[in-house]
Amino acid sequence: MQQKFRLWESYDVEITYYRAYHRATRACVVILPGGGYQNRESHEGEGFAGLINTFGMDAAVVDYRVAPNRFPLPLLDSRRAVRFIRHHSEELGIDKNKILIMGASAGAHLASLTSTYLDKIEGEGVDGIDNEDFIPNGQILCYPVISSDEEIYHKGSFLNLLGDRFDQKDSFSTDRLVSKRTPATFIWHTASDPIVNVSNSYVYASALARAGVPHELHVFPYGSHGLGVGAIEPHLSVWTQLLRDWLRLNGFLK
Repeated sequence: MQQKFRLWESYDVEITYYRAYHRATRACVVILPGGGYQNRESHEGEGFAGLINTFGMDAAVVDYRVAPNRFPLPLLDSRRAVRFIRHHSEELGIDKNKILIMGASAGAHLASLTSTYLDKIEGEGVDGIDNEDFIPNGQILCYPVISSDEEIYHKGSFLNLLGDRFDQKDSFSTDRLVSKRTPATFIWHTASDPIVNVSNSYVYASALARAGVPHELHVFPYGSHGLGVGAIEPHLSVWTQLLRDWLRLNGFLK
């Protein structure tokens, strides 16, 4: 069952809530589709929500603002989505302490930014919803954009996010923002990804290790970018079972 909610009174930003037909947990996954901060790919939104529902978990897909909107608006929307779910957790029937965030490609950058960027941003504090914590309890990153290092970065994502502030890109390299507050993390990527260099996942996992953050990283040797749930090759399709096992291990699934 789907239900749409408006995140703000003043802005036309929605989330679509997908309830699991056979709920096996009171956890919920907030999903940020990829698209280079230029668009939002439905197979990484609705597609991932369908996967999460098969686990018996609720999911919520965020129509966060993309270019020509710039930072901080995408982060404002993703923080608001986490806070919104927590604020309405009782009526949704979920546990506000079991909220995960999931993203693919640039959506994974936004998910990791939501999990690591701790500074207050303009536009927050408009109502009681914003009193909720915006840091999720876990994060799931699929072939993520992470680093601003010019040898491995996805330039288009940083350009679309920052616009005229592109020279500040190092402040949004999320491997540099990891702290002990960063939640437990699941990451998967392919070594042959032609769009987002796999080293993005390596540098983020290394930062998590240095901060003592529990994490699980799976790198598959072959596969394109933007695969989503449709990674049907046998050596790739196991990522969904690996994710299910990680969710169980970390107490989000029974």
